[in-house]
Amino acid sequence: VPSRSPQASSKSRPLSEQNPPPVWFGEYLSRLRDTYAPELPPPRQFPDPLGGLIRTILSQQNTRRVAQRQWEVLTATYPQWEAALLDGPDGIEATLKSAGGGLSRMKADYIYGILAHLQEHHGGLSLRFLREFPHTPEGHEQARQALAALPGVGHKTVALVLLFDLRRPAMPVDTHMERAAKRLELVPAAWNSHKVERWYAEVMPADWETRFALHISGVRHGRDTCRSKHPLCPQCPLREFCPSASIFELGEAGEREPSELEW
Repeated sequence: VPSRSPQASSKSRPLSEQNPPPVWFGEYLSRLRDTYAPELPPPRQFPDPLGGLIRTILSQQNTRRVAQRQWEVLTATYPQWEAALLDGPDGIEATLKSAGGGLSRMKADYIYGILAHLQEHHGGLSLRFLREFPHTPEGHEQARQALAALPGVGHKTVALVLLFDLRRPAMPVDTHMERAAKRLELVPAAWNSHKVERWYAEVMPADWETRFALHISGVRHGRDTCRSKHPLCPQCPLREFCPSASIFELGEAGEREPSELEW
């Protein structure tokens, strides 16, 4: 029997073994929560998870204000999703365009595709059946697979709906969280977003509240402090753990020096 190559063996190992979390990982979680989310906001309360899914699609590459405006116009135009299905992707696109924001055609196609899939495969426009799966690892996986089977629904959207609308312990990782994780060297810089999300899912406690708290606080940390440009390293609650902090601070000092000399 041929032996497995070290590379193949490495790929089959869990990501948490390939890249174990640091000893300060628990402190990282608690500092983020204490700083950005000492009181957790309530999860979303859509009567049907389908509403949460469509609202998540609208938020992609949109500001929160624009996504909310699109949602309000969409639900006013289509009080029942059956009306959107009848109107088709052209009608949905026109409705989204009337509210402003980009990618209207792409999002209209996603929304119509989901509605058509639900009508064909489930006999109605609802995702309430996702709430019937038990709150066990097996039930969480069933819910995940059902969402992933919908056309145009990627792994990040699946995780967001599971976490926010179904109160299941998924672990969505957005660009802000991914950026901070790589600056902290929690994960290798070469990993893609899906791999980073899988790593977090392996190393995080498996309860909903801890994962919900990390997502809320991690996103706020990336937006407010660990920004893409000019991160606020001196006031960062994670500065002592971050190998990148001194690099950014040195870079800022180098940028300021010419102006100070000119003055």
